[in-house]
Amino acid sequence: MKSNPSHLRELELSFLQVVRSGVKHLSAGLESPQCKLETLRLSKGSLTEFDCIHLASALKSNPSHLKQLDLSEISLGDSCAKLLCELVESQHCRLKTLGLRCCYLSEISCASLASALNTNPSHLSELDLSQNKLHDSGLKLLCGFLERPYCRLKTLRLWDCYLSAVSCSSLASALKSNPSHLKELELRKNELKDSGVKLLCGFLESPRCKLETLGLSSCSLSEISCAYLASALKSNPSHLRELDLRGNMLQDLGVKLLSDLKKSLHSKLETLRCKFTD
Repeated sequence: MKSNPSHLRELELSFLQVVRSGVKHLSAGLESPQCKLETLRLSKGSLTEFDCIHLASALKSNPSHLKQLDLSEISLGDSCAKLLCELVESQHCRLKTLGLRCCYLSEISCASLASALNTNPSHLSELDLSQNKLHDSGLKLLCGFLERPYCRLKTLRLWDCYLSAVSCSSLASALKSNPSHLKELELRKNELKDSGVKLLCGFLESPRCKLETLGLSSCSLSEISCAYLASALKSNPSHLRELDLRGNMLQDLGVKLLSDLKKSLHSKLETLRCKFTD
């Protein structure tokens, strides 16, 4: 990483129990002007707050080449996440993909992340915050970023984040304000219920909505949600290609409504998953 020229572009150290001296050496390589690393994966390992200080400092010193950062399944907590958000808000940061799945984050981290992304919103295209206890209050903070005209997010994963129908209201409002870039929205294993899906359909039927993949499995939905979705997709049928509704009690009537929609000449739906256990 310190060599001249440096050819290393991707580094994966997942599952590694990195000792403090190891992170310090790694950080020294990352902050080298010769380092042109574009992808860094440290998922499923162990990092302390001390490690995060070194790592964030190094990436802030030399941030312009890094495009993908994956720290999923590391117990970062809100304090470490705040340090990393200082990297994200740097005007030289060009991160396109940020993976923070199962990092023990709360709504406090959402405030830090929303602030950072509002400062420097135009590069990030993929954000994974799944399996964190964000709750509705945390997601509402992030929606301030989603509705910004410079937001270019294409993939948003929020599965198992302790969200309810309230979050659907915040999401629908934000995405209707700035809907044209998002292609994938994953919300499975949240208690959205039929009332939440009804709110989301306000976004789906928008003529500017370009969503291609929607994940709503195990969201406590009934056949009523199928009616809402079928109606919305009839209004704007040309983009959605994959819809996942597994793990919901949809009943035969609900499945039929969506199956008939899939057969429509105007529908672009290619994959429809409705079976409870499939």
